[in-house]
Amino acid sequence: MLFSRLFGHKAILTLVALSGCALAAVANHKDSAPAIKVFVPNVAQAQVHSVGSIPLTGSPSFAMASARNSELGGLVQSITQLEKVFNSKYHYPYVILNDAHFTDEFISTISNLTESEVKFGFVEKDMWGYPDWVDQKKAADGRAQAVKDNVPYADSESYRHMCRFQSGYFFRHPLMMDYQYYWRVEPGVSYHCDVDYDVFGLMAAKKYKYGWTLSLTDYPATLKTFWPTVVDWMKKHPEWMTTGNSSISKWIHDDDKNETYNFCHFWSNFEVGDLNWLRSEQYVSYFEHLDKSGGFFYERWGDAPVHSVAVALMLKESEVHFFNDIGYTHPPFMHCPTEPEMKSKCNCDPAKTFETGTWQCNPRMLNIAPNYKWSMDQLKKETQPFAYKKSK
Repeated sequence: MLFSRLFGHKAILTLVALSGCALAAVANHKDSAPAIKVFVPNVAQAQVHSVGSIPLTGSPSFAMASARNSELGGLVQSITQLEKVFNSKYHYPYVILNDAHFTDEFISTISNLTESEVKFGFVEKDMWGYPDWVDQKKAADGRAQAVKDNVPYADSESYRHMCRFQSGYFFRHPLMMDYQYYWRVEPGVSYHCDVDYDVFGLMAAKKYKYGWTLSLTDYPATLKTFWPTVVDWMKKHPEWMTTGNSSISKWIHDDDKNETYNFCHFWSNFEVGDLNWLRSEQYVSYFEHLDKSGGFFYERWGDAPVHSVAVALMLKESEVHFFNDIGYTHPPFMHCPTEPEMKSKCNCDPAKTFETGTWQCNPRMLNIAPNYKWSMDQLKKETQPFAYKKSK
C-alpha cells in the first residue's frame, strides 16, 4: 500500500489467489549501493480479463492476494481481519489474481467484505506455466527426488508455478502496473494487532523497499543449486551489489568468507514492498538468470529465498524494515510483539511468538544490524506523522 495521500504514490493490497502458494561485501570497502533503473516490462505477455462489473482502473495503493476459488473461506478470514486492524481506516484497493477464472460467488463474497475497490485478474500461461526451456522429464525426476527428500509440496507442480510467478511475474502483471507499493496477503492468515498508522506512508517517507515480520531457514533439499546459480549471476554484475557497512549480505552467510548460503529468508507470505525495485533492471536480470536455470522446476526454489537473497545482496540496511508491531500468523508460525506496551493493541500470546524458535533468523540480523528492531519510543516517533485521524 502506498502513502498516496501525502506523497502521491500508488499502493495496493495484493492478494494473489494462485494455486499452490558476489560474494558478500568486504567489510572495509567504501559503502556503495546500486543505482535503481526501472525496467519497463513487456506486459503483452499476460492479458487481463475484467470480471463482472469490477473496474480495472488505477487507484492510490493496494493489497495483493493470490487465491483459488476453493480458498474463498481462507481469503474471507484474511481480508476480514486486515480490514479490522488496518484497511477500514485507509481504504486501499485490493488486487486479486488467479490462474483460473473466479466464480461469481467468489467475486460477490469478497467484494462485500470491504468498501475498498477490488480488482480481479486472470493470469495467463506465459506467467503461470512451464517456459519452453524446461526439460519436462528432468522436472518430473526432480519432483520424485523431492518426495524422497520429504520436503513440503514435493510433487506439486502448481506450487512451483506459484513460486516462479511470485518471484518474477506478479509485479509485471498488467493490473499491478499502476502501483508502486504492495502488501501481500494470503488466504488463511491472521493479523493480531491494530495498525493505527499508514503503512505505505511510512514506506514512502523512509524510502523503504522491503518490509517483513518473520524470518526463518528454508529446507536445504529444495535449494541444492540455488546459491551457486546466484553466485554465477553475481560474478556477471558486481556493480549491483551493495557493499560496506550499509550491506546486510552477511545475514545470509554463516561462514567467514561468505561463500555459502545459510538458508535464511524472510517469510514472503507477509511482505510489504516497492514494486519499482522489483521492476528494476537489477532485480529482473537476477530473476531471469535464476529462471533460465530451471531451478524452480528441477528442484523447488521458493519465492521467499529468491526475494530475500535479492534484498540481502542489493539493498541497504536502511531500505529494509522489520514490522515488529504487526502481529501476524501464517500457520504454523506466528509473530507477536513481546513489548508490554503492545499488549493493549494485540490479541496474541507473546510467549508463543516464533522468535523463540530454533528456526528463526532474527539473531543473525541482530548481529549485523543491532538497531533493526525499533524501540517503542522510536515506533511512536516514526509513525506519528502517519497516525490515523478519524474524520469528524
